[in-house]
Amino acid sequence: MNIGYACINLSLGKKITTNRTMVKRTFTAKGIDYVSDLVLQNVADLERIIDWNEEMGIKMYRMSSDMFPWATEYEFEQLKDWNEIQKILQRCGAKATKYKQRLSFHPGPFNVLVSPKENVVLNTIKDLEVHGRIMDAMNLSKTPYNKINIHCNGVYGDKIAAMDRFCTNFDKLSNSVKTRLTIENDDKASMYSVKDLMYIHNRIKIPIVFDYHHHTFNTGDLIEQHALDLAITTWPKGITPAVHYSESKALHENNIKVKPQAHSDYIQKLPETYNNDVDIMVEAKQKDLAILKFI
Repeated sequence: MNIGYACINLSLGKKITTNRTMVKRTFTAKGIDYVSDLVLQNVADLERIIDWNEEMGIKMYRMSSDMFPWATEYEFEQLKDWNEIQKILQRCGAKATKYKQRLSFHPGPFNVLVSPKENVVLNTIKDLEVHGRIMDAMNLSKTPYNKINIHCNGVYGDKIAAMDRFCTNFDKLSNSVKTRLTIENDDKASMYSVKDLMYIHNRIKIPIVFDYHHHTFNTGDLIEQHALDLAITTWPKGITPAVHYSESKALHENNIKVKPQAHSDYIQKLPETYNNDVDIMVEAKQKDLAILKFI
């Protein structure tokens, strides 16, 4: 079992970050050379974070989708520093492989493969392909060990029809993305439980990432152990299933004004795995600080 954190490293301080980005106005004004400057700094700091993770014994890390600002608006080869960026990404991937660090992505909620709108689907495909290309540049495995994890992010009045669109649009993705893509259960009863997502898995064999916290709000009439066990059956043999774990900020702070789905700053315990071997991505607001005592 490995334990990981997402995107931001608080121990290294604010100057070490892979989240340097900009608003659209700045992108338009400063252009692609400024993008290249930010990307170069971001990937250099990714290498520092990977090295720090190794020093601390952390074997799981989610990379930031902000490493390449406005990445769907240009080709990587247009970046003036692309050769250097590529070298650093190759080093990052080589180190992750050497250290046995599991790297992943979790693209944002605007990625909606179930959408009935063609432009939304096309933009989703473009964004997912960027993530696949970054992983390819790092020579990471084309498997869900290095997952690109998303939600369905919509029902549109007909859950089955929406999931059918997911499967149809999945076929439009490159092999780089298809082989890494995973889906995750949601925290609203109107959305997708693990049981719902089995419909997609049965059609296209995509693995399901079980989110413990989300399951408490959307059980699909399954107890936690059964939902976890079901999600685990969707993973390819030889690859440790990944799960997400967080705790309720409202419960931690005993504050009814806080949305119960909101993630707490720290976690009080690790989840029950029911004797399953899983890798646990902790989604706590204090990032690496929340997991250090469990490493």
